[in-house]
Amino acid sequence: MGRKALVTGASRGIGKSIACKLASKGCDLVLTCVKNIEILQDLANDLSSQHNISCKAVLCDASDHEQVDKLFEAEGDFDIVINNAGISYIGLIQDMSVEEWDRIITTNLSSVFYTSRKAVPYMIRKKYGRIVNISSMWGGSGASMEVAYSASKGGVDAFTRALAKELAPSRICVNALACGVIDTDMNRGFDAEDMQAIVEGIPAGRMGSTKEVADAVWQLIECPDYMTGQVINIDGGMI
Repeated sequence: MGRKALVTGASRGIGKSIACKLASKGCDLVLTCVKNIEILQDLANDLSSQHNISCKAVLCDASDHEQVDKLFEAEGDFDIVINNAGISYIGLIQDMSVEEWDRIITTNLSSVFYTSRKAVPYMIRKKYGRIVNISSMWGGSGASMEVAYSASKGGVDAFTRALAKELAPSRICVNALACGVIDTDMNRGFDAEDMQAIVEGIPAGRMGSTKEVADAVWQLIECPDYMTGQVINIDGGMI
């Protein structure tokens, strides 16, 4: 039987590509989303039939600890947790409401705590586990007009390094991928002129693909136990 993996925010973009990658490697999957459950269910059905695996679609807001608790009560033991759920906010800090700030922090950062704290006891008992957190290059350098997003991803980076130290004696690897400009819906909100300026600033000369991120996630899942606590940039050479 394959390893069992949880992928949050899996209905589209990076999460969807990660789900497809893990399914192709024989992992049983539990995929979550906040609202696109029909789309996610179609994906789960396709992956189940294509790869002969168990794949469940679950409506679960990763920023709500009660919903995450219920998810783990129902699904229990995971070998792999991919914390991918995330949202962005672009705007001046003085124009941002407290509610918008809280939503960014709970979705991007608190969700990583909510899933990890429930998954870790199972992993410790097995002396095996892989936690991969999807972060951003802006967590390290910060981005103008994206203060809350940058702060949340910087928190993910610190969370990753600290939890890796805590879990290393149990052979559980905790790593993060700090993504650059990836071709997702989140980055399609820019107009053509802004997008051209962004791409011109990428040494690789293009946006990254979600498939490339998924391939890197798989490499972290397959990494040696000694490779833990790393925040690895996948950004086309921008940093």
